[in-house]
Amino acid sequence: MSGPAAGKPSAEAAGAAPAAAAAERPSGAAYVNLVVATLGFTLTFWAWNLIAPIAGPLGDDLGISSFEQSLMVAVPVIVGSVGRIPVGALTDRFGARVMFPLTSALTIVPVLLLIPAKESYAALLLAGFLLGVGGTTFAIGVPHVNSWFPPARRGFAIGVFGMGMGGVALSGYFTPRIYDRGHHLPFVVLASALAAYVVLSWLTLRDRPGRPVPTTPLGSRLREAARLRVTWELSALYAIGFGGIVAFGVYLPTYLKTWYDLGATDAGTKAAGFSLVTVLFRPFGGWLSDRVHPAVVTSWSLGIVGLFAVVQSFDPELDPVGTICLLVMAAGLGAASGAVFALVAQVTPQSQVGSVTGIVGAMGGLGGFVPPLVMGAIYSAKGSYSIGFMLLSDLALAGCVYAFGRMRTAGRARG
Repeated sequence: MSGPAAGKPSAEAAGAAPAAAAAERPSGAAYVNLVVATLGFTLTFWAWNLIAPIAGPLGDDLGISSFEQSLMVAVPVIVGSVGRIPVGALTDRFGARVMFPLTSALTIVPVLLLIPAKESYAALLLAGFLLGVGGTTFAIGVPHVNSWFPPARRGFAIGVFGMGMGGVALSGYFTPRIYDRGHHLPFVVLASALAAYVVLSWLTLRDRPGRPVPTTPLGSRLREAARLRVTWELSALYAIGFGGIVAFGVYLPTYLKTWYDLGATDAGTKAAGFSLVTVLFRPFGGWLSDRVHPAVVTSWSLGIVGLFAVVQSFDPELDPVGTICLLVMAAGLGAASGAVFALVAQVTPQSQVGSVTGIVGAMGGLGGFVPPLVMGAIYSAKGSYSIGFMLLSDLALAGCVYAFGRMRTAGRARG
């Protein structure tokens, strides 16, 4: 039977496509929450790294050994990494609307405690322990941003949020310069910025309406997240990607000074360039994961890291081959880190994203402490870094194969 309406879509069908497209388009509120969360992540990560840039002058004033300085720097990083596990689970329950202002406010306390603590090594360790709170906000922001953005945009959004790790680089650049103008000044400036952010986040952050809120106890939710196979698969991949970033951030200046005879300032500048590339490529990895399966992006990124690590293991001249190798590895590690958390959004139930993020984020942070120890030990024993770079290549290529072979089928996109 034919007629005027034959062959034409119904009104419902005609309106379905625009409605679906609108549903996939993030709201203005989503972008507001993304910007505010990223700002908070940046400031708290600055606080998390507040001791490291001035560890030298603090150590000189106290007359402590290099090992004691290393411990002083390591304490907040370890506490912040492990603390992501309970904080991620608490975010699932209470939401970022509560957790971001609360965590930022708590971070102000150790920042200000560093002023009197500078006179005592034991007090510095205690302040550093409390400062670890600042490193937990990663586990707040990822599930929050994930909940506000549709699956097709989550990779890019989480990658943008991940740029907040640039707070560590900002701290490395600005903290010693502010410290030179007044030994109390960096702590007062950062505490004031955090206080302003507490007010801003309380006024502007909102949890997505209708987000699933778990009712089971914290311990049960952590056990459930730990029982998921993908939690540990993602942890291993993130330990390679983000762990590699942390490891290079900690050890690259030493490597450049020891192997290439660079001065401290030149080595620090090149290391800052490495960090900048990782920050810029993290959202690129997330953006690409919205268009290609994030497991594929992770695989290619780690594969590139592995190949260039092999080249670097042959100790090329720094200019240009060594510089190119290090910068390409920085890009690969940054893209892999962004892609792994795009993968989290695909393979993790929405109500467990915070718990899984906490565990994965903790493993990534802790993963960065093994490579510097290994590199230092190998150099002490063999007088070369080649074995260390070959081990990095082995890990990256193993992650490349596993991500491509297993993680492409680990789960389906979840709304």
